[in-house]
Amino acid sequence: MKVVYRTEHSDIATVFIGDFGSNRYAEFVESVQPPLKIEKKWVLIVSTLFGCPVGCKMCDAGKSYSGKLSSDEIFSQIDYPVLIRFPDRMIDVEKFKIQFARMGEPALNLSVLSVLKDFNNRYNAPGFIPSISTIAPAGSDKFFNELIEIKNEKYGDGKFQLQFSIHSTSVHERDKLIPVKKWDLKRISDFGERFYNKGDKKITLNFVFSGKMEISEDILTDIFNPEKFILKITPVNPTISAVHNGLNTDLLQVKRKMEHKAEELVKAGFDVIVSIGELEENRIGSNCGQYIGTYLEKSKIQLPENSYTYNLEKII
Repeated sequence: MKVVYRTEHSDIATVFIGDFGSNRYAEFVESVQPPLKIEKKWVLIVSTLFGCPVGCKMCDAGKSYSGKLSSDEIFSQIDYPVLIRFPDRMIDVEKFKIQFARMGEPALNLSVLSVLKDFNNRYNAPGFIPSISTIAPAGSDKFFNELIEIKNEKYGDGKFQLQFSIHSTSVHERDKLIPVKKWDLKRISDFGERFYNKGDKKITLNFVFSGKMEISEDILTDIFNPEKFILKITPVNPTISAVHNGLNTDLLQVKRKMEHKAEELVKAGFDVIVSIGELEENRIGSNCGQYIGTYLEKSKIQLPENSYTYNLEKII
């Protein structure tokens, strides 16, 4: 991999574009998350696919798809920032989190499992916490069954974070937002019962919220055990896809609705995270949005207001 672009300097996060040859590009992110010092928390977000075949309505990674990254190609995204900051591969960070969530649905690539199995052979990182965020696509049973084994063997006692992107308790809305075959909520719950052990982090159910999505506390309490699942509500980020598909990205309009819904869910017995990132992260593009389509493909699409508008610096 050769890094060909990076976003201009920021004290919050940096997005990198890697050239993997044969006209294949992927993005990865380094986040230092002030005011915490890097010794306390450091987050990397890496790609697992070149684009994505899913096409979620709020995600710009689904504009194209050209295959899976190998385990070495995934590791190359980790190596790049690690070897700059920790050339001896001794990552002395209290909480070193890697999210396999930049471009691509990780459950469609078994190489992600190879990375999880081999990680501790390549780095000395006692604070390492891997994070898998998934829609649970149909046909991914092998991935999830092996994931249970890997987590139990290597990442027990709260050292692993599993997140399911739900977005709505309405079957119709879920199918519109995530337009592929996937596990239903009951199957996700059943898997969670197998996956979760005492001492593990609770499994996160993610909801992006535009003010209209159905998040029914009755459905959630009927299907999911609050002792094993935690809910996370996030506003829709101002990506090209979200705006094109008519999703409300106005944070001020939805913030109060998010907080009200969180109060209802807490009363139903769930732990709830209302995750509202800094607006600067939208402009950097570190939390959502893709630079590849707008820069490398010379796209003429006008970026939405407050979206990822940081300039890219070419790496020579």
